[in-house]
Amino acid sequence: MASEKGMWVVFIREWKRILSSKICIWGMIIAPLLTFGLLMYMMNAGLPTQIPIAVVDLDNSATSRSLVRQLDAFAKTDIKFKSLSFKEARTEMQRGQVYGIFTIPRNFAKDAVSGNRPKIVFYTNNAFLISGSLLFQDMKTISVLASASVGLRMGEAKGYTQGQLMPILQPISIEAHPIGNPSLNYSVYLNNVLTPGIIFLILAMFTISSFGSEVKMGTGRQFLDLAGGSTVKAVFGKILPYTILFFILSLFFMSILYKYNNFPLNSGFFPMCFAYLCLILSAQGFGLMLLAVFGNYRLSLSAASLLGMISFSITGFSFPSIAMSPVLYGLSFLFPLRHFFLIYIDQALNGIAWQYSAYHYAALLGFFLLGLICMGRIRNFMYENVYEE
Repeated sequence: MASEKGMWVVFIREWKRILSSKICIWGMIIAPLLTFGLLMYMMNAGLPTQIPIAVVDLDNSATSRSLVRQLDAFAKTDIKFKSLSFKEARTEMQRGQVYGIFTIPRNFAKDAVSGNRPKIVFYTNNAFLISGSLLFQDMKTISVLASASVGLRMGEAKGYTQGQLMPILQPISIEAHPIGNPSLNYSVYLNNVLTPGIIFLILAMFTISSFGSEVKMGTGRQFLDLAGGSTVKAVFGKILPYTILFFILSLFFMSILYKYNNFPLNSGFFPMCFAYLCLILSAQGFGLMLLAVFGNYRLSLSAASLLGMISFSITGFSFPSIAMSPVLYGLSFLFPLRHFFLIYIDQALNGIAWQYSAYHYAALLGFFLLGLICMGRIRNFMYENVYEE
């Protein structure tokens, strides 16, 4: 009967398939929620603190001990190991117990006062880039402050006032204003891109799986017949439940990120909400394109997982795309996550007018339209109903 065929019949059938499949429930609901919860928990502090270091104080004077106390007072630094032997400190770093070594030479206080310019040496383990970089900042800061403190004491001993000495010790005053992420919170930067990236990867793979599983089970022609022979009704009825499900997940993630954690959302809710919807549609279009290009269920899944993982690197949130080779920079715009990342920067962090991001919104929707253009190939794939091992 005609009433038993059409897009809504396919839509209801797909919901039943999702809710009756453990793989779908785990892969599309439980796995994203667990991953999101783990990422938020891991970066709950925002910025790594209490990073362990070793101190080798060969001077052990009142001045050097004061310097060590000031270094230990920094929130990001935690002096876990003190020694008079650099060899012991290096062993601790090689064992992974500390991520930096701060060395104060012998006769440090005496040489500093007498003008012999003692040398403070520090090492950071940049195999752990974030920890090494943060420790470098703290050690560099305390070294500069120590130099200024010694200069101030020497000048005061010669009868100069602090007002006369400060322009000499610090001729240029620095005022820093981090824009977009003033608290330097790694969760603001990473979780707002990793979470959509995971959504994109999972949805692209499940879009392919939703069609490929029909062929694998030998129900491809039956599926088309259920839609009344209409490819458009078949495709939209098939993908719409996934669109709704992942949009609900996205709204939940946004409520945690922007409402509960108060992450920057300078352009308001709707620009980012629309960005998530566009990303979801682009993921589905991306999956349809891969299935149409390869015409093979397993090969399309492999390509989706590969390209999805590459998108995390080429998007530019870990290493600037503009600093890559011109070829890779151009290729980065062929990945939907790149456009979402730029929308996030413009809308959530910078708060500029949405019209400046219109190109990236259009690009995301363009991926979905390209997927729809491939519906003829999808129809052939379903009609042939041949599953290749």
